[in-house]
Amino acid sequence: METSQYIDYILEQTKKVLSIDSPSSYTKEVCDYVLEAYRSMGYNAMQTVKGGILVDLGGKDSDNAIVLEAHVDTLGAMVAEIMDNGRLRLERIGGLNPNNAEAENCHVITRSGKRYEGTFQLKNASIHVNGEYNDTKRTYDSMELVLDEDVKTKEDVLALGILTGDIVAFEPRTRITESGYIKSRFLDDKLSVGILLGFAKYLREEQITPARKIYHYITVFEEVGHGGCASIPSCAKEILSVDMGCVGDGLTCTERQVSICAKDSRGPYHYEVVSALIETAKRLHLDFSVDIYPHYSSDVDTALIAGYDIRHGLVGAGVYASHGYERSHIDGVKNTFLLLVGYLC
Repeated sequence: METSQYIDYILEQTKKVLSIDSPSSYTKEVCDYVLEAYRSMGYNAMQTVKGGILVDLGGKDSDNAIVLEAHVDTLGAMVAEIMDNGRLRLERIGGLNPNNAEAENCHVITRSGKRYEGTFQLKNASIHVNGEYNDTKRTYDSMELVLDEDVKTKEDVLALGILTGDIVAFEPRTRITESGYIKSRFLDDKLSVGILLGFAKYLREEQITPARKIYHYITVFEEVGHGGCASIPSCAKEILSVDMGCVGDGLTCTERQVSICAKDSRGPYHYEVVSALIETAKRLHLDFSVDIYPHYSSDVDTALIAGYDIRHGLVGAGVYASHGYERSHIDGVKNTFLLLVGYLC
């Protein structure tokens, strides 16, 4: 199967959604974009009450429907305190670790829509001045957002319209290298959103009617633990989370593979689903791995905890340096896309 046009589309859409800030709870703009992307392909896409996107892709057997989930919300932060010196103390949204967010450019988004740029720094960040620089533990109490505005007091910051509770979005710094590596913050899980859009485009342009009904569900609160706990169609018998595949010590996956998760921190995935995914990958001669993710949970886990009676699985392109400056590869994207096609078409 010739896939280049769909892989190109996936990368194009991934770069676009990565460019739209969307820390958990601040997802309207990116969801408006993704909703229109589905509708422009002719799909019946609707928004849930929480703000996610549910799309009916069609299919013959509606009694054995499957939901493919990906989340478009990301890590980020929130203004927790405006300090007397005009600096901002932050509180994390999701698992943004201050160790790998140090010296990152970011901006504060006010309730009125104004944006102010700044940098997330260690307090007293000049190494030529601070003799404790190397020994200071990086935490949200030892670090601060330094605004690129002429502010010296709390009153100066308030005059800009910045308030406690304002969203802080970090720059993704997206780039694709000539060797095919995809580097960016928030590939978890915007790379998978791009893959699902590419899959939807494939079904439409190739005029394929799947054997069973397929839904796409783009969730918006995954990073804080309740993205996929509601709005699952009643006819769904299976949910497949399309999220990142973990890369690291003790695991076999690389960025160039599609990862099939056998178990995460909440427990094993459905044995028959995992087995069927493995058999599909073998049949298609895909580059894949099977791994256990030690510090991980997914939207499918939250659906089970919410009480949905479904089979569940998890796949994704391999992603290194998760929750940091992440890296994947075009080959991992291609293997994930082909696994979905082979499994469902």
